[in-house]
Amino acid sequence: MPSGSKLYWLSGGFDHLQLDIVGFLAILGEASVKANAQVSTLSYFALLPRLLPAPQALIRTTRPEKLKPDSGKVIGARSGGKRDFVNHIAHLLHSRQPLETYAVRCERISKPDRDGSVSAKAFGPLAWVELLGTAMSIALLVLSIVRKDGFALTTTILLSLLSTMIGIGSRWKLTLMQRKATRSVPRDNIIINYPHGAFLVVKCDENIARELYWHPEECNYAFGDTTYRLISLVGTLTLMFGVICLGNSTLDLQIAFAASYMILNIAYWIVAAVPQQWHWDLSCYDVQQEEYEGGEKHASFTQALWKAIAITRSVDWVKNGQIAPVSEAWNKWVDKAGEIVDREQEKEELRKDDGSDSLDKGGPRPIPAWDAEGALTDYLNPSTPGLNV
Repeated sequence: MPSGSKLYWLSGGFDHLQLDIVGFLAILGEASVKANAQVSTLSYFALLPRLLPAPQALIRTTRPEKLKPDSGKVIGARSGGKRDFVNHIAHLLHSRQPLETYAVRCERISKPDRDGSVSAKAFGPLAWVELLGTAMSIALLVLSIVRKDGFALTTTILLSLLSTMIGIGSRWKLTLMQRKATRSVPRDNIIINYPHGAFLVVKCDENIARELYWHPEECNYAFGDTTYRLISLVGTLTLMFGVICLGNSTLDLQIAFAASYMILNIAYWIVAAVPQQWHWDLSCYDVQQEEYEGGEKHASFTQALWKAIAITRSVDWVKNGQIAPVSEAWNKWVDKAGEIVDREQEKEELRKDDGSDSLDKGGPRPIPAWDAEGALTDYLNPSTPGLNV
């Protein structure tokens, strides 16, 4: 093979390799983009024309109708309601400080402004990374004009408008179910039992309970499914033509695109790694933590369950939600716990009647004295026939 032909073959191979690398970088990072896909399209910044790594992650055949729930069992102490999952917004609200194994926490939730709503943070991490993509598009647009590279200019326009098309097609509003009835309903205790044995007791009114726990959040999209699928088809073609034009641009512009996508992929990876709460505006809810004797941490499930029972002053939710193991020994333990909290409730009402109530004097609230572990050991005593079931 002549040396000139050999050099031409090497040059062509390098150009082909460059195209493969840039095309790969343009579609790389799908997991990072998909991690916050739903909340990102809730913000108006999603409509900005910008470079977007792995845009195919947002070009979906179907859109989710509800937000992804989290693991946990939700029980209403008064209402008797029961769910085998924790709604997404409720999980975000309560997981700012994750509960350790066998921990018990009590929180009181209120909503000062009844018209307040949950939305994406106006200037959260996603907004800044989307503005970075817009800045990249502007820089590449200017560079393409200066270098007189028509293919690069076409690529920048196509790939930038692609993000706007996706933002328009995926535009949605979050709807939390509102309570229709106007009759007065007593406040409820919502108990969340997590798989690792932790308990969260939430004190709130019925309106908040409906919004956060009893009805899944709904995603109401601006456009119907048919329109969305048409936009997705146009977006897919735009992505294909954009990558083709990118392969025909000059080497300098391909390197610039490669650098841009590398920076954006790093930025989206960082944004995907931060806590989900950083992307949501949950300020419409006021969450106050209530302290109880003994703190949050407990050594066993038995102690944690007794603490949750003592806070709620009820064992009905334990039976309704099948929280305790089903056995004769555990049934007797639960009944005994119910007797203790009933007696404590009666004592508290007497203290209120004579004006000696000590619950509002500050400091952690008291827990009735009871050796829950010792009581369970007695009921499980293998020397007594019929108890160790």
